[in-house]
Amino acid sequence: MIRDTLTRALERALVQAGLPGPPGGVGLTPSEKPEFGDWTTNVALQVAKAAGVPPREVAARLVAALEADPPAHLARAEVAGPGFVNLHLDPTWLHDVLRAVVAHGERFGQGDALAGQRINLEFVSANPTGPLHAGGGRWVAVGDALANLLAAQGAEVHREYYLNDAGVQLDLFAASLHARYAGVPLPEDGYQGEYLVEMTDRMRAELGDAVTVAQAREWGYADVVASLRHDLGRIGVHFDTWFSERLLHERGDVARVLATLAERGTSFAADGATWLRATDFGDQRDRVLVKSDGTTTYLCNDLAYHEDKFARGWTHLIDIWGADHHGQVKSLQAGLEALGHPTGEPEVLLGQLVKLMRGGEPVRISKRAGTVVTLADILDEVDPDVCRLTFLLQGIDTAQTFDLDVVTAQSMENPVYYVQYAHARVASIARQAAARGVVRRPLLETNLAPLTHERELDLLRALAVFPEVVAEAAALRAPHRVTTWVRDFAARFHGFYRDCRVISDDAATTQARLWLGEACRLGLAAALAILGVGAPEEMARRADAADDDADDGANADAGGAP
Repeated sequence: MIRDTLTRALERALVQAGLPGPPGGVGLTPSEKPEFGDWTTNVALQVAKAAGVPPREVAARLVAALEADPPAHLARAEVAGPGFVNLHLDPTWLHDVLRAVVAHGERFGQGDALAGQRINLEFVSANPTGPLHAGGGRWVAVGDALANLLAAQGAEVHREYYLNDAGVQLDLFAASLHARYAGVPLPEDGYQGEYLVEMTDRMRAELGDAVTVAQAREWGYADVVASLRHDLGRIGVHFDTWFSERLLHERGDVARVLATLAERGTSFAADGATWLRATDFGDQRDRVLVKSDGTTTYLCNDLAYHEDKFARGWTHLIDIWGADHHGQVKSLQAGLEALGHPTGEPEVLLGQLVKLMRGGEPVRISKRAGTVVTLADILDEVDPDVCRLTFLLQGIDTAQTFDLDVVTAQSMENPVYYVQYAHARVASIARQAAARGVVRRPLLETNLAPLTHERELDLLRALAVFPEVVAEAAALRAPHRVTTWVRDFAARFHGFYRDCRVISDDAATTQARLWLGEACRLGLAAALAILGVGAPEEMARRADAADDDADDGANADAGGAP
C-alpha cells in the first residue's frame, strides 16, 4: 500500500538528513484537501525538539532528502504551516489502488488486526416478555454490523442472545398474560399492549379454556421467543446462541461462582446477605450477590453467565447494553476480575434510545405494545435495509431521531436510497456496455493512464482509505464510520456519473472507466456487506430520476431503473 511506501521513504529521509526517528513511528495521514497534497506528515514536529532544530527547518531537510531519493509515485514534497510536509503524488498511485481493489475482490477492505481473537458478542438480550422496542432494534443493527466489522479484521465472532427467563419480570408477564386470558384485572405494574390480547387468542386456540398461570408462563415465553426470532429475521439478524438464564441455575453454575468467590476471598457475609468485595476492584461500593431471603441478584447470575462464556473458549467478551444500565458495568467487571479474569472484561458498549418521528411529531404509541414503539412497527413501514442503515447513521452512544417520512421516501434526501442507488448505477453501466457490445478487456491489458479527471481520482482516493476506515471502525467499535464512508463515496460516485461518460468513442477511456466502475462496485458492496445492507443491481425509477439523468448528459440511460 502507498502508506507503507511513503512511510519507508520518510524513515529513510530522516536517516539521510541526520535526524532522529520519532518514538511512536512516523505519522502519516491522507490530506483533507487536494491543495494540501495526497498525504501529509507531522514527523518534523515530532522530532524537532530531540533534533534541536526548528520544525520548519526539519521539514525542509526532509523535503530535500525526499527529492534526492524520491519514492515511487511522488511528484513533489513541500513544507507547510508550522512544519508539516505535504506529499503530492502522481495519479499512477491511484491506478495501483484500482488494481489492488480488483485483486482483493469481495475481500477488499478486510485485514488481520484481530486474527486469533475469539470474541463473544452479546447484543439486544431483551427480557422475553414482549416485542422488541425500537431502541433494541438499533442495538440489533449495530451489534450485527459490529460482528461483521470484527470478522472483517480476522476475529472469530459469535453472536449471542441472553434470555432473562428466570426472574420476576417473567413472572409478572405470565400473570399479565393469564389475567388477559381470564378476563380479570391486570396485576399492579402488569404488562400492557395489544400483543397480549393477540397472544391470549392464540393460547386459547392451542391450549383450551383451562390454562394455569404456570402454563401461561411457559407458553407465553415460547411464543415471545418465536416472535423475537421472526422480527430479528426480518431485519437479517441471526444469533449463533440463544442462552437461557435458567440453565445457569439448573446446572449449578451460579452456586459454583459463589463458591469460587468465597475460595478466592473476594466475597463476604454481612447483614444476612452475601456480598462481592467490589471496592477491591475499583467499584464505588461492595455489591450484594445473595439477598437475605436467599435469592441471588442479577449481578450474581450475570457473573455465572459471563463465566460460562469464558468456559466455552471465548477470549474476549463484548456486550451491548442500554444506557440505563451504565451503573452495572463496573460491578460486572469487578466481579469477573474477582473471579480471575482480565481487568475490563466484558467490554460494554452503551446504546442510547431512538425517537421515532412522523410529520414532525413524535410517534409514541405502538399498535402492538401500547406505550412502546416496536421494531416490528418500523419494519411494517420501512424496508429492512433502510431500517438497518438508518440505525447505523451515527454512533450508538448518541440519541437518534428516526424520521419515517425521510426513510420511506424514494428520493436523494433518503440516505439509504442515495447509497443503494449508487450501486445500482454502477451495475447499470455494465448492462449498458453489454447492450452496446462493449466487452471489458482484462485488467492487465488495460491502460489506466486515461483516468486523470478529478472525479475519477476522487473516487480512487476514497477507495484507497477504505481499508483504514474498516480497521479504525473495528478498533473503535464504530460501524457508523463505515456508514459515513459509504455515504461520502456514493456522493463522489454520483458526481462521477454525472460528469464522466463511461462508454464513449474513446476506446481507451471506456476500458479504463469500466474498470473504475468495477472497483467502485467492489468498494460499495464491501461496505454495504459490513453494514448488513443489500447492494441492489436495480432500483425502481424515482419520479425525478429521469430529470436528473437528462440533465447530467453523461450516462443518462443508466440512471433510473438502471
